[in-house]
Amino acid sequence: MDKNISVVSIKYFTQNERVEAEIEMWKYNGTSNGMPSNTFVENPKVRQSRWRSIRVMYLTMFLSSVSFSICMSSIWPFLKLLDTDATTDLLGWVVASYSIGQLIASPFFGKMANCLGRSREPLVVSLIINILANILYAYLEDIKEHRLVALIAARALIGFGAGNVAVVRSYLSGATTIKERTAAMANLSAFQAIGFIVGPAIQTAMVPIGYPGPVHKSGIRINLYTAPAFLSALVGLLNLILLFVVFREHRVVDEEYNFSIQDTGREIPEYTPDIFAVVASNIIFFVVLFIFAVFETIGTPLTMNMYAWTRAHATLYNGIILAVGGVVAILVFIVIKFLSKKINERFLLIGGLVCCLLGFVVYLPWGHNYPPSQMAKIYPNSTPSINESWFTVLPSAQTISPYHNQSIKAPAVVGNSSGGNPEATGCPDAYQWCAYTPIVTLAQFLCGTALICIGYPTGNVMSYALYSKILGPKPQGTMMGFLTASGSLARTVGPIFVSLIYNSFGPRVTFLSMCGMIILTLGWILFVYKRLVPFRFEKGMEPPSDI
Repeated sequence: MDKNISVVSIKYFTQNERVEAEIEMWKYNGTSNGMPSNTFVENPKVRQSRWRSIRVMYLTMFLSSVSFSICMSSIWPFLKLLDTDATTDLLGWVVASYSIGQLIASPFFGKMANCLGRSREPLVVSLIINILANILYAYLEDIKEHRLVALIAARALIGFGAGNVAVVRSYLSGATTIKERTAAMANLSAFQAIGFIVGPAIQTAMVPIGYPGPVHKSGIRINLYTAPAFLSALVGLLNLILLFVVFREHRVVDEEYNFSIQDTGREIPEYTPDIFAVVASNIIFFVVLFIFAVFETIGTPLTMNMYAWTRAHATLYNGIILAVGGVVAILVFIVIKFLSKKINERFLLIGGLVCCLLGFVVYLPWGHNYPPSQMAKIYPNSTPSINESWFTVLPSAQTISPYHNQSIKAPAVVGNSSGGNPEATGCPDAYQWCAYTPIVTLAQFLCGTALICIGYPTGNVMSYALYSKILGPKPQGTMMGFLTASGSLARTVGPIFVSLIYNSFGPRVTFLSMCGMIILTLGWILFVYKRLVPFRFEKGMEPPSDI
């Protein structure tokens, strides 16, 4: 490699010595083929290897989101199966446990990647933890005591394994140029969204397995709750194989950072990014993930309370809704890749949050119809048989609210010849707000969900892209770990927040509080707007003389 470089258009190197020894840089002397003088470009073989590795990161992100979402629509029914006295307060902690694990793991894995100078090792460790945690989840029914503790531990360990998201995004930031990065981040987020589609879709496809399922004996139980966990462990094993067979360490430093390097074998100069912009970005990302945490947590209990769905119905219907929402998110990511080339990324971020705001406004209950009450009747079975029509919710009888001269709905009874333990459906009598809070109609729920499925992915990818550019060209493992941790904190606090507020005050106060949070965040973005720009070395700034 030429040691006397006057201008570097793209500096390419890897931190893996074996791969570094194989890298060649092509130097164009003159302006042949349209290339300026003294410009270095990538060897096509190296570029192919770099993009194969990036695609492995896409797959890793996809599997990480699948491991989270595959059980989301069934966690509440499974929790009630493990403990019939479980409340939505406990559901909040179960959902939050995943994010607590990710909150702890993200900075750890990010720092590990920076210290080792490699991404493979932290990714391998995280995947092994994820595989073992999914196996634990699948065997919860065989645990005789402290099942709920084991459930929370399993979800926390799955979240700990998902802390590799920080390493994935750090690697992607280092392996792409500024011009490539927004599109690459959009692709990464699209694969994350695909995971959110495939996860609920897999859960929905496994509903016909039913409960107790085809295999129900001590040592192994395969049913609609455990089969997804076994599948997650299997695909995690596939991901491990790809990390060893296909993945290689690569890193790119882009010319757009506007500095000259005298020796391409050395590190870039020391610098400090805009700390205020970094903190501001973490706050914005916290809110974006908080929105998603509330959305994903409230769906199943809200629909069970509002529409008197059984646990199996809620698992199926919410799985379908989340899958369709994921398709919408993928379309949004495709559009973002093109819009980001023509529209300022900060405008797109604001637009995404406005869509989320409108979604929660649409969710607000109004009118004079009230949710079905549990005080009248109960379903004869907690899990309808496979022969039952999965797509029919029977009309409900009418009764009178003790708080209003308005009619509220008493739950319908769905017949089932298989017998079993009874399941109460509708809005629990313990929730006083059921008597005075109007129903959130299915049309409202679907429209609000559609708006959030447009706004959330927009805010998510723009937050990541801006943050990566604010940090500059140095390795971003630790800082990406902090960003992922802020998102994990949001997904820890969010489920607990929504469970407490929803239990005490109902959907109206829950959704109004979300509207207030988003409005404050939009004001914060306007306040820091001029600081949310890509890092650039100041004109005339050069690397230290010893580089």
